[in-house]
Amino acid sequence: MKGLIKAEVRRLFKRRLTRLMLVLLVLGLGTITVAFTLASQEIGPSQRAAAEAEAQRQYEEAVRWHQQMVTECEAAKARGENITDRYPPDCGAEFGPQREQYDADWFMPYEFNFRGEFGIFISVFAGIVALFGFIVGASYVGAEWHSGGMMNLLLWRPRRLSVLFTKLGVLLTSLLGVTVALGALWTLAFWLIGKYDGQTGTMTQGAWESFALSGARGAGLVLAVAAIGFGLASVGRHTAMALGVAVGVGVISEIGLRIALGIAGTKFPDRWVLSTYTVAWFQKKFELTDWNACNFSPGGECLPDTFVVTWQQSALVFGVGTAAVLAAAIWLMRSRDVT
Repeated sequence: MKGLIKAEVRRLFKRRLTRLMLVLLVLGLGTITVAFTLASQEIGPSQRAAAEAEAQRQYEEAVRWHQQMVTECEAAKARGENITDRYPPDCGAEFGPQREQYDADWFMPYEFNFRGEFGIFISVFAGIVALFGFIVGASYVGAEWHSGGMMNLLLWRPRRLSVLFTKLGVLLTSLLGVTVALGALWTLAFWLIGKYDGQTGTMTQGAWESFALSGARGAGLVLAVAAIGFGLASVGRHTAMALGVAVGVGVISEIGLRIALGIAGTKFPDRWVLSTYTVAWFQKKFELTDWNACNFSPGGECLPDTFVVTWQQSALVFGVGTAAVLAAAIWLMRSRDVT
């Protein structure tokens, strides 16, 4: 068994597609990091003074434009022209711009806040790595079925399920290692951006634990997506099977179901699409709102109906989907001819 594991690890990382996708993954994550490094700027007294000056300039320009409009309106009124279709009542003299309407914060440069924003970047990281895992997982087993390598391996190791589980275990263990290593570098990179080109915020133990839990959920999603890609390619004995199903499910779930349920007038149609459960998985819960329904409060306020999707429901959806795909792969591996 140890020999098989070593051989599978070697086979996985010697594949050109795996190496290419790993390079593209690192380049993609690095590009995002560099882009936000360049975009973020630590706000100091000079930036705040510039923002205050810009707010004042915008306010003075609005005052000049308003005074000009009032002057033109009064001149037109004096000429006896009909001004109701061009100007507000009383020429808008009482509705001039106010200084407090021009907040200096609107003109501040972007400043990255590690504590406030890094949770979003954990989701971005997990999504990118999940795509990497799906492609590598599908091609890892699909290429061997298509090329005949799986049949040759089964002649040497006739225990089919042992071979399948070893391949899946090597894939998921290796992918977990890549995810943890790159995730640590990703966290360090954005913490440095916050420290030197933005702000880190008050980082308490609870904040770090929250990030750690989000990272764990992200890693879980990565492993589930990779296992699904592996299982689909094993079922279809080809990488294209997994890619085709992924595209089909995406189109049906995100486009077809939305259109069909919208036409049917289904309440909370987004509860049936996968992206909703992905968002709920990372945010712990996701609230859907039905703006077509009103529950009137004692004060007469219209309160729309809501439906909350929790991370536990997301775990059930992704868990059942992953288990179903792997069960089909296992059943077909045991029952069908592999020659």
